[in-house]
Amino acid sequence: MNIKFIFTWWNKQTFGTFLKTLFTGKYIGKDEFGNKYYSNKKNERWVVYSGVVEATKITSEWYLWMHHTTDKIPVYKESKKYKWQKSHLGNQTGTKNSFKPVKIKKDQIKKKYETWN
Repeated sequence: MNIKFIFTWWNKQTFGTFLKTLFTGKYIGKDEFGNKYYSNKKNERWVVYSGVVEATKITSEWYLWMHHTTDKIPVYKESKKYKWQKSHLGNQTGTKNSFKPVKIKKDQIKKKYETWN
């Protein structure tokens, strides 16, 4: 364990989460991103991220379990998805793939009505 682990929260987990996981955590499962999910006797649920802590790395199936919407433990099946379902994509803000809206000039906007004189 290195010293950075104790003082930073963005590297997988905090020291407190590490101790909670070590002493009271029961391993529940793992998702396709390598995130590990835990629960304890009080029915508290938490995730230990693989790599950088980013909440959007939780898939929708595990999100439902984390927020007590369902008690069914998700099982990752790539082939079970429908054609219209996209694979999970994390937050793209700050990357080259982030959404950049097209700028519209005032003279390009067409009014649906005429203003009064």
